[in-house]
Amino acid sequence: MNADAADATPAAGPGAAPRPEGTGRLILLTTSHRVAPGLLSWPAWQALRAADRVLCADADHPQLPYLREAGITVETAAPTARELVDYCVPDARTAVVLTSAEGESTLTDGLARLAGSGRETMPDLELLPGSYDLPGARLLDLVQVMDQIRAECPWSSIRTHRDLAKYGIEEAYELVEAIEEGDRAALREELGDVLLQVVFHSRIAQDDPDAPFSIDDVAGTLVEKLLHRHPHVFGDEPAETPEDVKTHWLRTKAEEKQRESITDGIPLAQPALALTAKLASRVRTAGLDVPLPSGAGIGYELLALAIRAESEGVDPEAALRAAARAYRDAVVAAEGSGT
Repeated sequence: MNADAADATPAAGPGAAPRPEGTGRLILLTTSHRVAPGLLSWPAWQALRAADRVLCADADHPQLPYLREAGITVETAAPTARELVDYCVPDARTAVVLTSAEGESTLTDGLARLAGSGRETMPDLELLPGSYDLPGARLLDLVQVMDQIRAECPWSSIRTHRDLAKYGIEEAYELVEAIEEGDRAALREELGDVLLQVVFHSRIAQDDPDAPFSIDDVAGTLVEKLLHRHPHVFGDEPAETPEDVKTHWLRTKAEEKQRESITDGIPLAQPALALTAKLASRVRTAGLDVPLPSGAGIGYELLALAIRAESEGVDPEAALRAAARAYRDAVVAAEGSGT
């Protein structure tokens, strides 16, 4: 960027603010690729319209068509820190640089060196976020990464729902273990592994030739279910206690499923203690008086214990796991003592 080119740059349009006094302004405008192009904050639009010069090193930056449509003149150039300082300082001009991932660190490092030298008159430097990530924005990255893996990974590209079924079970157990151990780092990681199963299965389903659906369909179905089952949050039904909420949930779930038996929908493949507790919970909630089946053997004794635990508010599966961990610790201690 030479001096003649800088002087030839047209000033901002009629809506621009008066030229600032002092040593000028250099604004680095950042935008999120997870937000639709053209959706910029009001301070960003103000800065763009007031600037003497707007530059962007990336000719394919997604914001460029929308800025130009709005009447903003954007030069596709990659000025150095030296060139920008020389442009802004002498005549107190304002330059906005629309940054991108490539080259941003080079520019900011150059500006830092000039400012740190103590020998330079610097313009006012400002980092201005033009758009912000909303909560959940990184989920968009996850979907994109999964798309690429599905397309390019020799292993992932041929997986089926049946292939992944066992991993869903394993990851769920690892998540439960992290919760019971109170390990926050492990909890964060295991939640990610469970989320991977959801995204992976959704991406496989997207390729189904007969009945495809996507991660958006999965999320949409879940949103509709949550809205419908929380009338006390999204509707007018009152719910003062957790018991009221559970009553709403069970009623709306029964209406949706239209089940003929309270046992419908209980997965029989789950661990036996959890299965027993779930059956006992359904029976108790329905107010039924169901006698325990008679029979000899430890299985019937375990059944009675599991039902008793559920009636006392104890998760028999978690209780037995805790006892098993205590037993494991005792085994380790016995091994260490040589007994």
